[in-house]
Order: sequence, then structure tokens, then C-alpha cells
Amino acid sequence: MNIKLTAKTRDDQGRGASRRLRRNGEVPAIIYGQDQKVTKLTLDHNTIFHAIKKPNFHTSILDIEVNGKAEKALLRDFQMHAFRPQVLHLDFQRIKDSDEINLRVPLHFINEDISHAVKIQSAHITKVITEVEIRAKASAIPHSIDVDLKDITAGQTIHLSNLTLPPNVVLTALLRGDDAAVAIAAGIAEETIEATAENVSAADVPTIAGEKVAKEAAEDKK
Repeated sequence: MNIKLTAKTRDDQGRGASRRLRRNGEVPAIIYGQDQKVTKLTLDHNTIFHAIKKPNFHTSILDIEVNGKAEKALLRDFQMHAFRPQVLHLDFQRIKDSDEINLRVPLHFINEDISHAVKIQSAHITKVITEVEIRAKASAIPHSIDVDLKDITAGQTIHLSNLTLPPNVVLTALLRGDDAAVAIAAGIAEETIEATAENVSAADVPTIAGEKVAKEAAEDKK
């Protein structure tokens, strides 16, 4: 999905110039890459502020119109004010559809409420990581990667190698040999049963003879 933005170039630089832009409702930015010079930009702050809240904005190819000229880019970095709802700066990277890009994308966990571990075994699922770095062509970048928890059981761990990836997408961690854990289903139900079993000794288990003696004693008291 392509998102369209409108930007203007700027010549001024420095903190004073950036503060003036922000007071006027604009946000300073730069765009770089494709063996072209770094270009300083300004964009409408309100447009950017609301766009940044949408997860897809961070993984979409952006069509940035700069002084009437179209540029394809990805958002590479942004800075927010420490306590004000204000975007301070943006970094964009020029791209082509055929470029191979390294990018972090979120994990989308599905079917947790109907998973075997939760529904049948009363286990708790811990999400170890919530995003991964991928390598893909710009035209094939997914907005997220699904992690299906439906069949996970208590005590089981889902690793990066267990994920189903879109076509032409690879995980950079796996390329480095790092098959990290993604989600773990703690075996709460199993642990409870085992703990109960450990606390019951053989002497506490009634036998047929023991039951007979107890019954006769009860009858004598009547």
C-alpha cells in the first residue's frame, strides 16, 4: 500500500530554523539514498502526527511529492518530543521497488483465545518478541507477520523458524543462525497436577484394607 505525502524543500538549517518551522505547524525532515544528495524537507505536522500512529505507515512505501516531483521512500526514523504530542524530525530513505530492504515489522499474534494451551490446559502464553527484522524487496514488504497460536500446547515454544513468512521475505536473525523464541506457553495446568502429586505420599493413599477397618470402626461407634 502506497501512502501519499506532500513536502517542500528547505534551505535553512540549525536549531533556530527547526524551532521556527515547528511553531508554524511544520516538521523538519530529510530524504536520502539512491546515490542522490541529502535533501532537507518540511511537511505538515498534523498530517505526520496522525500518520505515525498507524502501524502501516511504518512499513508502507510512501509517495512523497517534493516540489511537484514524486519520490518513493520508506520512513527510517523519527523523533518525538519527550512529553509534548509533537513530532520533531523525520528521516526518509529513497527506494525502488526492486531494492532489497532490511526493515523491522510487527508480529501479529492470532487465535490465542482458542489455542489448546489456553482453552484446554489453562496455560499462559508469554510473547517473547513483538517485532522482527526482515529482508525483502521493497515491493514485497509485509505490514506484519502472523503468529498462529491455535495449536500451541502447554510447555511448547514457538521459534522464528516456525513462522510462516510471505513470499520473498526472510528473517535476518535466521540468516545469522539465531532461531530465537517468539512465544512460550507456560505449562500451568501440568505443573499444578505434578505439584499436587508430589505432595501426596503413599501413606496418604487409602487401600482396600484400610477402607474396611475404617468402616468397621465407624459401625462400632453407632
